[in-house]
Amino acid sequence: MAFRLVSLRRTRFTAGALVRGLIATALVASIGWGGALYAANQSVQGAKKTEDAGFDGDAPTAILIEASSGSVLFEKNADELRAPSSMMKLMTAEVIFNAVKKGDIKLTDEYRISENAWRRGGAPSGGSTMFAAINSKVSVDDLLHGAIIQSGNDACIALAEAMAGNERIFAADFMTKRARELGLVKSTFANSNGLPDPGNKMTVRELGILARHIILDFPEFYKLFGEKEFTWNKIRQPNRNPLLNSMEGADGLKTGYTKEGGYGMVGSAVQNGTRLIVVVNGLDDPEDRATEARKMLEWGFRNFETRTLMAAEQPVGYAKVFGGESRSVKLVAKTPVKVMVHKNGSDKLIARIVYSGPVRAPVEAGQRVGVVKVWRSGNIAVETPVYAAEAVGTGSTMRRAIDGASELVIGMFRAGAEKL
Repeated sequence: MAFRLVSLRRTRFTAGALVRGLIATALVASIGWGGALYAANQSVQGAKKTEDAGFDGDAPTAILIEASSGSVLFEKNADELRAPSSMMKLMTAEVIFNAVKKGDIKLTDEYRISENAWRRGGAPSGGSTMFAAINSKVSVDDLLHGAIIQSGNDACIALAEAMAGNERIFAADFMTKRARELGLVKSTFANSNGLPDPGNKMTVRELGILARHIILDFPEFYKLFGEKEFTWNKIRQPNRNPLLNSMEGADGLKTGYTKEGGYGMVGSAVQNGTRLIVVVNGLDDPEDRATEARKMLEWGFRNFETRTLMAAEQPVGYAKVFGGESRSVKLVAKTPVKVMVHKNGSDKLIARIVYSGPVRAPVEAGQRVGVVKVWRSGNIAVETPVYAAEAVGTGSTMRRAIDGASELVIGMFRAGAEKL
């Protein structure tokens, strides 16, 4: 297995990128499978999103993620916006989870089922519902059970109306705002439940990121996704996730279907201590959806294993500092940088530190500087933030003048080169 490490910074003075080599010796010991290491001084082009040669996926859009590291094992049209259907309920659930965690609401709070929630999402609607009675009051806890296990549209509408007054405001001021805070930059929402609307769009990548966030940050709520049935208003309904009864270790998350989006699923399972997350969308048949998700998860468990590239707090490189008492600052990751690799050792790994720089002094210890990105066989496998390992104070007036002149010359040189 080959591993190549380069560093890339973006200068303030030009739109171009300046590439700098990283310390290779710090990584040699950590690459335990004996792969060769090369320090490179050329730019690495952005990875092309293609199917993994080892897997033949039938879903129009799909992604497979290792939950702990966020490493992407497979992707296909992962950034294509599609109707997420009921998978969008994950965003509504996250908003409620977060509000409970912050203390803004309590699980015991009771919300009224309005005529709108009952008519558009309840028994008269003909869609998925928890069968909440009109004008009844239902606790937040029970509404979450209804939304997650029974995919109740009425439960989602009731939550949205109680939080924001109506669904449109909830979608804009709660779902969209929270999505952007989580780094979901493409997702758009028009209602709380994924019922057909041109404004409901998500990618499988962002659905996977959202699922990973729920799993890691709300373990006490994530257990709801694995409950196999829920009874409300004397009506017992099974969980709609077909993986729960057909795959070892499966415990979440959500299915979805609309005519516009097709059949989709966000699923997750744990085997031998490794958790994988799969998202598929755009399939024509519910059985194909279940088969495709299970097949992808089984392929991931069978063919991949976790490797640690860099230990937590281990130096991974340096960033150039502008106007500091030191001309560079050592960078570390606060958590281990891990990536899932093929067990047969056929992967080619390329790591690159990306930061906007030079970093202006003073620099505080622990200050976030950029990210280390790892590509596996042409696809981005994992991104991990990197931080300043030490403080760098402001340098002398002479040092700041020299650094300013140096950056100006580099900027002028690059501007001229780009015109050639």
